[in-house]
Amino acid sequence: MVIMGIDPGTASTGYGIIEQTGSGLKRLDHGCVRTNSSSSPQERLLDIFFSLGKIMDAHHPDSVSVELLFFNRNVTTAISVGQARGVILLACAMRGLPVSEFTPLQVKQAVTGYGRATKQQVQAMVKALLDLDEAPRPDDAADALAIAICSAHHTNPRLAEAGGKNA
Repeated sequence: MVIMGIDPGTASTGYGIIEQTGSGLKRLDHGCVRTNSSSSPQERLLDIFFSLGKIMDAHHPDSVSVELLFFNRNVTTAISVGQARGVILLACAMRGLPVSEFTPLQVKQAVTGYGRATKQQVQAMVKALLDLDEAPRPDDAADALAIAICSAHHTNPRLAEAGGKNA
Protein backbone atom coordinates (compact mmCIF):
# COMPACT_ATOMS: atom_id res chain seq x y z
CA MET A 1 0.00 0.00 0.00
CA VAL A 2 1.32 3.44 -0.97
CA ILE A 3 0.45 6.24 1.47
CA MET A 4 1.01 9.94 0.87
CA GLY A 5 1.30 12.25 3.86
CA ILE A 6 0.83 16.00 3.46
CA ASP A 7 1.73 18.84 5.83
CA PRO A 8 -0.28 21.77 4.43
CA GLY A 9 0.97 25.32 4.20
CA THR A 10 0.74 28.22 1.80
CA ALA A 11 4.44 29.04 1.57
CA SER A 12 5.61 25.42 1.89
CA THR A 13 3.55 22.25 1.69
CA GLY A 14 5.45 19.15 2.71
CA TYR A 15 4.75 15.77 1.16
CA GLY A 16 6.02 12.31 1.97
CA ILE A 17 5.26 9.05 0.23
CA ILE A 18 5.82 5.67 1.84
CA GLU A 19 5.09 2.10 0.91
CA GLN A 20 3.73 -0.27 3.52
CA THR A 21 4.37 -3.97 2.99
CA GLY A 22 3.40 -6.22 5.88
CA SER A 23 5.09 -4.73 8.92
CA GLY A 24 7.66 -2.83 6.86
CA LEU A 25 7.76 0.78 5.71
CA LYS A 26 9.83 2.22 2.88
CA ARG A 27 10.26 5.86 1.84
CA LEU A 28 9.46 6.37 -1.82
CA ASP A 29 9.72 10.17 -2.04
CA HIS A 30 9.54 13.34 0.00
CA GLY A 31 9.90 17.05 -0.50
CA CYS A 32 8.14 20.39 -0.44
CA VAL A 33 6.01 22.39 -2.78
CA ARG A 34 7.16 25.96 -2.28
CA THR A 35 5.19 28.91 -3.56
CA ASN A 36 6.41 32.35 -4.54
CA SER A 37 5.68 34.91 -1.81
CA SER A 38 5.17 37.62 -4.44
CA SER A 39 2.37 35.62 -6.12
CA SER A 40 -1.27 36.29 -5.35
CA PRO A 41 -2.99 33.97 -2.87
CA GLN A 42 -4.99 32.33 -5.65
CA GLU A 43 -1.84 31.72 -7.72
CA ARG A 44 -0.14 30.14 -4.71
CA LEU A 45 -3.12 27.82 -4.15
CA LEU A 46 -3.12 26.91 -7.83
CA ASP A 47 0.61 26.05 -7.60
CA ILE A 48 -0.06 23.77 -4.62
CA PHE A 49 -3.00 22.11 -6.38
CA PHE A 50 -1.16 21.38 -9.63
CA SER A 51 2.17 20.46 -8.04
CA LEU A 52 0.65 17.96 -5.60
CA GLY A 53 -1.56 16.63 -8.39
CA LYS A 54 1.52 15.84 -10.48
CA ILE A 55 3.13 14.08 -7.51
CA MET A 56 -0.07 12.07 -6.89
CA ASP A 57 -0.25 11.13 -10.56
CA ALA A 58 3.40 10.02 -10.55
CA HIS A 59 3.18 7.85 -7.40
CA HIS A 60 -0.45 6.66 -7.50
CA PRO A 61 -0.98 6.59 -3.72
CA ASP A 62 -3.70 4.29 -2.38
CA SER A 63 -4.57 6.86 0.28
CA VAL A 64 -3.62 10.33 1.45
CA SER A 65 -3.26 11.60 5.02
CA VAL A 66 -3.36 15.30 5.81
CA GLU A 67 -2.52 17.06 9.04
CA LEU A 68 -5.60 18.58 10.66
CA LEU A 69 -5.52 22.29 11.23
CA PHE A 70 -5.04 22.95 14.90
CA PHE A 71 -6.03 26.15 16.66
CA ASN A 72 -3.69 28.94 15.73
CA ARG A 73 -3.53 32.32 17.44
CA ASN A 74 -2.69 33.95 14.12
CA VAL A 75 -6.06 33.95 12.34
CA THR A 76 -4.52 34.99 9.01
CA THR A 77 -2.15 31.99 9.08
CA ALA A 78 -4.96 29.64 10.08
CA ILE A 79 -7.12 30.85 7.20
CA SER A 80 -4.34 30.50 4.61
CA VAL A 81 -3.44 27.00 5.85
CA GLY A 82 -7.15 26.13 5.72
CA GLN A 83 -7.26 27.30 2.11
CA ALA A 84 -4.21 25.15 1.28
CA ARG A 85 -5.94 22.17 2.91
CA GLY A 86 -8.97 22.86 0.73
CA VAL A 87 -7.05 22.61 -2.54
CA ILE A 88 -5.25 19.51 -1.24
CA LEU A 89 -8.57 17.84 -0.44
CA LEU A 90 -9.88 18.87 -3.87
CA ALA A 91 -6.85 17.28 -5.60
CA CYS A 92 -7.53 14.07 -3.65
CA ALA A 93 -11.26 14.12 -4.43
CA MET A 94 -10.62 14.60 -8.14
CA ARG A 95 -8.51 11.42 -8.10
CA GLY A 96 -10.93 9.45 -5.94
CA LEU A 97 -8.33 9.08 -3.19
CA PRO A 98 -9.48 8.33 0.36
CA VAL A 99 -8.26 10.92 2.84
CA SER A 100 -7.56 10.52 6.54
CA GLU A 101 -6.78 13.41 8.84
CA PHE A 102 -4.64 13.44 11.97
CA THR A 103 -3.81 16.07 14.58
CA PRO A 104 -0.19 16.89 15.35
CA LEU A 105 -0.69 15.15 18.73
CA GLN A 106 -1.86 11.94 17.02
CA VAL A 107 1.10 12.02 14.62
CA LYS A 108 3.63 12.49 17.41
CA GLN A 109 1.99 9.73 19.47
CA ALA A 110 2.04 7.29 16.55
CA VAL A 111 5.63 8.00 15.54
CA THR A 112 7.36 8.48 18.91
CA GLY A 113 4.92 7.08 21.44
CA TYR A 114 4.78 10.51 23.11
CA GLY A 115 2.27 13.19 22.08
CA ARG A 116 4.46 16.08 23.15
CA ALA A 117 7.61 14.96 21.32
CA THR A 118 9.89 17.64 19.86
CA LYS A 119 10.46 18.10 16.13
CA GLN A 120 13.91 16.57 16.57
CA GLN A 121 12.47 13.48 18.28
CA VAL A 122 9.91 13.04 15.49
CA GLN A 123 12.61 13.42 12.83
CA ALA A 124 14.85 10.90 14.59
CA MET A 125 12.02 8.35 14.72
CA VAL A 126 11.08 8.95 11.08
CA LYS A 127 14.73 8.31 10.20
CA ALA A 128 14.74 5.11 12.24
CA LEU A 129 11.33 3.81 11.13
CA LEU A 130 12.12 4.33 7.45
CA ASP A 131 15.74 3.16 7.82
CA LEU A 132 17.11 6.38 6.32
CA ASP A 133 20.77 7.41 6.39
CA GLU A 134 19.87 10.82 7.77
CA ALA A 135 16.86 12.69 9.07
CA PRO A 136 14.65 13.87 6.20
CA ARG A 137 14.80 17.54 5.28
CA PRO A 138 13.23 20.05 5.11
CA ASP A 139 11.08 20.01 8.25
CA ASP A 140 7.78 20.15 6.34
CA ALA A 141 8.75 17.04 4.35
CA ALA A 142 9.80 15.22 7.54
CA ASP A 143 6.44 16.10 9.08
CA ALA A 144 4.65 14.78 5.97
CA LEU A 145 6.52 11.46 6.25
CA ALA A 146 5.50 11.30 9.92
CA ILE A 147 1.86 11.87 8.88
CA ALA A 148 2.12 8.99 6.40
CA ILE A 149 3.64 6.74 9.09
CA CYS A 150 0.81 7.69 11.46
CA SER A 151 -1.68 6.66 8.81
CA ALA A 152 0.08 3.32 8.32
CA HIS A 153 -0.05 2.68 12.07
CA HIS A 154 -3.77 3.47 12.17
CA THR A 155 -4.60 1.19 9.24
CA ASN A 156 -2.36 -1.64 10.43
CA PRO A 157 -2.12 -1.90 14.24
CA ARG A 158 0.36 -4.79 13.87
CA LEU A 159 2.74 -2.33 12.25
CA ALA A 160 2.71 -0.14 15.35
CA GLU A 161 3.32 -3.19 17.54
CA ALA A 162 6.23 -4.29 15.33
CA GLY A 163 7.79 -0.85 15.59
CA GLY A 164 7.20 -0.07 11.92
CA LYS A 165 10.68 -1.24 10.94
CA ASN A 166 11.68 -2.00 7.39
CA ALA A 167 11.09 -5.62 6.47
